[in-house]
Amino acid sequence: MFASVDLGYGVLLRPISEDDAPALAAAHQRNREQLLPFESHRPDSYWTVDGQRDRLRMLLGAQEEGKVASAMLVRGDDILGYASLSSIVPAPVCGADLGYWVDAAVQGKGLATAAVAALLGIAESLGLHRIEAGTAPANVGSQRVLLKNGFQRFGTAHGNYFFGGRWQDSYLYERILNDRPPTSS
Repeated sequence: MFASVDLGYGVLLRPISEDDAPALAAAHQRNREQLLPFESHRPDSYWTVDGQRDRLRMLLGAQEEGKVASAMLVRGDDILGYASLSSIVPAPVCGADLGYWVDAAVQGKGLATAAVAALLGIAESLGLHRIEAGTAPANVGSQRVLLKNGFQRFGTAHGNYFFGGRWQDSYLYERILNDRPPTSS
């Protein structure tokens, strides 16, 4: 789907693989407390190798259908994050949603910013026009990543996600990649 991208600090952004399940489960377990405030309730199975293998199979199937483009941030055998374009919609919309997270141990090094920049390049190669992302109001770091990548905040989705036992708002950001007309599908 796309070639690996060097993000610096010995970290690569590369396509996902079903073989990532053990390292991805370990990364989720290591970052569980960091991720919980920004994710919906996850069943206990989510945090296991089998749960991650099931998730990766689902993502790979959606990727084959052109609905997502998923990537891992890796250093050696360790997964240090995840980034994706999801809900990819072809012409006439030519858009997608952006999501990402980076291991707490390597935050603040610009890896999320570099991963988002790489995904925007992938989005361009897919012929996409507009990328949207949402962040929790408290997730200032993620908002900085988006702004550094040319996103603009365009609104607030009230009661958009159920996190931490209650409905919470999301700040909405967008990035227009180009003004080219859609390619024929």
